[in-house]
Amino acid sequence: MPQLTEKVSGLIITYNEEKNIREVLECFDFCDEIIIVDSFSTDKTLEIARSFPKVKVVQHTFEDFTSQRNLALDYATNDWVLFLDGDERITPQLKKEIIEELNKPDKKDAYYFYRKFFFAGKPIHFSGTQTDKNFRLFRKSTARYIAERKVHETLQVDGTIGELKHKLLHFSVTDYGSYKKKMLHYGKLKGLELASKGKKYSASTQYFKTAYKFFKAYIMRLGILDGKEGFQLSYLQSLSAFETYESLKNEQKEFG
Repeated sequence: MPQLTEKVSGLIITYNEEKNIREVLECFDFCDEIIIVDSFSTDKTLEIARSFPKVKVVQHTFEDFTSQRNLALDYATNDWVLFLDGDERITPQLKKEIIEELNKPDKKDAYYFYRKFFFAGKPIHFSGTQTDKNFRLFRKSTARYIAERKVHETLQVDGTIGELKHKLLHFSVTDYGSYKKKMLHYGKLKGLELASKGKKYSASTQYFKTAYKFFKAYIMRLGILDGKEGFQLSYLQSLSAFETYESLKNEQKEFG
């Protein structure tokens, strides 16, 4: 493994990640420091995290994913940051590629990582996951998460952009029940985001978006080829869309 010439801060936001935290922190072993922004976990997340010598823990009440991520950026002391989720893992090949890329004199300012999605340990090849990519490595001096985006956080980059070849492993779904809960939570946050932008609830839009989400994932993005898991993923994506507009409707009822 080549030596890294840049200093990098490893960043992660957590809430009750005791099942994941050890493995994901091990992915940061080449980083100069590790910053955890934790939403007051009640399990052993922090106990495990503090056993890693490079870890600094910041506790902050959860408002939304974007706020937590930007707070982590504020605490990072290095310009280069590697931002992972608890359910993501770096392979040895990807780690080598990261180091080699950062050692180049003509490196970019931000890098997309493509992700390999797993459903309860089973690799998923379609269902909309085949083009899934996110910024995970970037200079914080050139990037910030857009404040208005409360879920599916969007990094705004004022600089050059590259893509890494090796995929990040994404173990997003440990079981159907927990993923359903996550997708409903995402839907609720998205509804609050729409409400904050002045979007008005429409029943026809709600049912159209719900049906289209399923059709897009299962038919257009070939979820049907992923078997039972493809059907479940497509259904949960449509359920999240339905919850988005339920959340919007309830927010409008409450505040008129």
